[in-house]
Amino acid sequence: MDGLRPSEIHWIVNHYIGVSGGYLGDFSYATHREFYAAYCDLAIDPEEYPGTTTRQRFLAVLSSADPRCQAAIVRGVARRFPAGSEVQRTPEAQAKLLAFARRCAQVAAVKPTSPKVASELVRQALADAQSLLEAQGPTSALDRVHTALHGYLKAVCRSAGLDLATLPADPGITQIFKFMRENHPALRDLGVQEEAIRKVIFSLGNILDALNPLRNRGSLAHANDQLVHRDEALLVVNLTRTIIQYLDAKIAID
Repeated sequence: MDGLRPSEIHWIVNHYIGVSGGYLGDFSYATHREFYAAYCDLAIDPEEYPGTTTRQRFLAVLSSADPRCQAAIVRGVARRFPAGSEVQRTPEAQAKLLAFARRCAQVAAVKPTSPKVASELVRQALADAQSLLEAQGPTSALDRVHTALHGYLKAVCRSAGLDLATLPADPGITQIFKFMRENHPALRDLGVQEEAIRKVIFSLGNILDALNPLRNRGSLAHANDQLVHRDEALLVVNLTRTIIQYLDAKIAID
């Protein structure tokens, strides 16, 4: 995840928002203090940062923030100072600004997917997961990626005419994946090194089995006292996206 470069921070402050007499845009001390909660959903008090002007304190806040917070601040700038509000804030300049925010918010190495076989529930869960990932981090997205994968596996089986009624009532992702692995026609031909690839796919079942306790006892799906840490949650998000992308590609080829 890449944060803002010094040249980008300089552009945001001096070329997009604009500075006059050491002051940033039309910020007063009061409106600058209110900006972070009202437009960025962040609990930041700029008076705790070095500087005597709104420009200096905004620079201190933005430069010291982690990439996720930088993304929230940049999106807040776009809302507080919309395109057309000053001559330099053109639609093109705002698009450049929001591109900075998207890059800072891109925490997952595996890009979000839009599977070809998916129900409305799956699409909504994936969209929710991406929003939570950008706004609050990967731990908050765990429950939604689990829901997306569960729904996706069901949709894949139904699209292939596989009867889920042969499984126990309300089957989990491990049971559905095993059923699909054994019966879906797209997974019969695994190309060269088939035996090794089949072992990899078989091992995915163990990964999916581990997702259940992570979701139930380590995510925000329930009132858990301890949550999965950021790096481990990001691992789960990336693995889930990888599994969906692989299966979707195989099904498309088939």
